[in-house]
Amino acid sequence: MNLVKTKQPPNFTHILATCTVAAKLRRHRPYCFSAPRKRRILEITAMRAVVQRVASASVEVEGRIVSAIGPGLLVLVGFHESDADSDAEYICRKVLNMRLFPNEKTGKTWDQNVMQKNLEVLLVSQFTLYGILKGNKPDFHVAMPPEKARPFYESVVENFRKAYTPDVIKDGIFGAMMKVNLVNDGPVTMQLDSVQASRNTNDTVEAS
Repeated sequence: MNLVKTKQPPNFTHILATCTVAAKLRRHRPYCFSAPRKRRILEITAMRAVVQRVASASVEVEGRIVSAIGPGLLVLVGFHESDADSDAEYICRKVLNMRLFPNEKTGKTWDQNVMQKNLEVLLVSQFTLYGILKGNKPDFHVAMPPEKARPFYESVVENFRKAYTPDVIKDGIFGAMMKVNLVNDGPVTMQLDSVQASRNTNDTVEAS
């Protein structure tokens, strides 16, 4: 007798299980089988300024007020070791043109800059703006060295005086232990870097 082989009906349970496993593998593949991906590490190499709109501000050294302003801007400036004159010029231009003040005539809130309001500017050098925490201890190795930072800071102050009115530009004492007193108006605080972080980005390969 010749036996005729009949086609077995498909095992739908097995097919469903196979498809489920394949779907799970596809869903988890990026985590299980992907090659190491590039992770971007941002490395800021720019002059940095923290700009605060103030009702008043002053700098005290050894119990003596060395600089004081009324309404205007308090600007803390930090220098990176790679900063150049172009960075100082950029910061000066942006700070003096930042529209951080209201226009009483039009009612617009962010409409006028410090020069349009004829207000004062207090500049204070602050190397700690480039502090990096290593564990819990701050490290300042990327900040500009003091012997280079002092003349650079003086040039920054001079840039502000040339671009605005010399008498309304005040500053602290470079390298001194200062007590900075201020009444922040708003409060309004802005951080400004002289270049975009994306221009100073290093790509490194790390296992994800």
